[in-house]
Amino acid sequence: MLRLNEIKLPLDHAAGAIEEAILKRLRIAARELIGYTIFKRSLDARKRSAIYLIYSVDVEVENEVKLLGRLHDESHVGCAPDTSYRYVARAPAGLTSRPVVIGTGPCGLFAGLLLAQMGFRPLILERGKAVRERTQDTWALWRKSTLNPESNVQFGEGGAGTFSDGKLYSQIKDPRHHGRKVLNEFVEAGAPAEILYVSKPHIGTFRLVGMVENMRATIERLGGEIRFQSCVDGLDIDDGGVRGVALASGERIAAEHVVLAVGHSARDTFRMLHGKGVYIEAKPFSVGFRIEHPQSLIDRARYGTNAGHPLLGAADYKLVHHCANGRSVYSFCMCPGGTVVAAASEEGGVVTNGMSQYSRNERNANAGIVVGITPADYPGHVLAGIDFQRHWEARAFVAGGSNYCAPAQRVADFLAARPSSALGTVTPSYTPGVRLTDLASCLPDYAVTAIREALPAFDKKIRGFAMDDAVLTGVETRTSSPIRIKRGEHYQSVNTRGLYPAGEGAGYAGGILSAAIDGIEVAEAVALSMVGKTV
Repeated sequence: MLRLNEIKLPLDHAAGAIEEAILKRLRIAARELIGYTIFKRSLDARKRSAIYLIYSVDVEVENEVKLLGRLHDESHVGCAPDTSYRYVARAPAGLTSRPVVIGTGPCGLFAGLLLAQMGFRPLILERGKAVRERTQDTWALWRKSTLNPESNVQFGEGGAGTFSDGKLYSQIKDPRHHGRKVLNEFVEAGAPAEILYVSKPHIGTFRLVGMVENMRATIERLGGEIRFQSCVDGLDIDDGGVRGVALASGERIAAEHVVLAVGHSARDTFRMLHGKGVYIEAKPFSVGFRIEHPQSLIDRARYGTNAGHPLLGAADYKLVHHCANGRSVYSFCMCPGGTVVAAASEEGGVVTNGMSQYSRNERNANAGIVVGITPADYPGHVLAGIDFQRHWEARAFVAGGSNYCAPAQRVADFLAARPSSALGTVTPSYTPGVRLTDLASCLPDYAVTAIREALPAFDKKIRGFAMDDAVLTGVETRTSSPIRIKRGEHYQSVNTRGLYPAGEGAGYAGGILSAAIDGIEVAEAVALSMVGKTV
């Protein structure tokens, strides 16, 4: 199989244009082409008046070796890599012990799935509820301002990624093509096949719910077990190694291989681990606001007269600005055609996030506009980042009216340092609702100063970004985990054998795809350990 990269075609190219380009690039006749598949389709929108599709295709031809030799000096032509997945181990017959996985976000689900596929019958523990019950609890916050601290946007089957845009791309290095395994499993679970080749695949919340259920069914069919409303509040550690886990119910479960995939908001779990002596260190994260614009404005700014083309869909953006005060401000988790959602997991705090459905056809575009901070901004003990997040979430709760409404402000008023008293042409999408105020009280002064500098700078890149009526909603604090549960050899905790910190909560991922890949790699390490081998 050959791979041809950089096939550049107009946005409205003819149906047979890809095949014609293949024949021209390889300098072969049509009869020599056995077939081809699209490996990747990306977009070149640098010139709004001339947008191109860029294809990478895998091609099967007659006399491949001879042809490749003839084209040895042709750039963008080579052998297609083998992206098929191969299991590193199989559970031996009669294995009596079973691994425990804590958490059913993307990392925990894939760790559990891989262990089940290799025959290790994992026990998966989830503090929240099954995804459909969890969805009902989440809607209770959005519609009735009723928060369930154990079942919400952060906790429950599917993890925080279930209520997001469902983005499935990452910039991490993936030499073993584990990302392909993730995408294939998602398609098997019900995702659209296009996620295998579009450059920025996404799924959307409604589809993710059904996919998560299908993955759970697969795990159970293969001998795994998933227990919901089973909060782990203790670890049994002896002689530097894990011996089991303790549940809030009082039950104790023996286990010498524990995958810790608890997500970035499991603050009580972080404190428990620290109290047990598991090595944890503080790490950088970011805080900021959500910004909303009319999606049509973003589409025109990015695509010009091509805005609305069915192959383009709702436009996204990625922005960064380095400020005079030394801070960096950047767009985070941009959700085209989506909504801003309430993402609190603790009483007395307001947290925002972004979400889109697969169609991305809501009126507004939204993104986090966040400021990078470091442990130097919250000095003290290793868990001080949690206290920092909680402080600003509480300030936002009060500024929003102490009823889970969020504080909001027009961009013109934010830049002028005056409270907002009325909305303009942009209607905020956050539910339960917003309360207009001055957002300067909801973040540290250095963050407010940085965002005020960044918004006009972003306007130079996307005309209209700093439009007067754009709406800022606060606060975005859960961009990533405030701690790292450091791991060493074979993916285990540096000072607790048998404990495998994984995913976003442990500080080793940032999004659905990277968390799922980390889950696969940790599952492989667990499997090899259980059969007496190493990576």
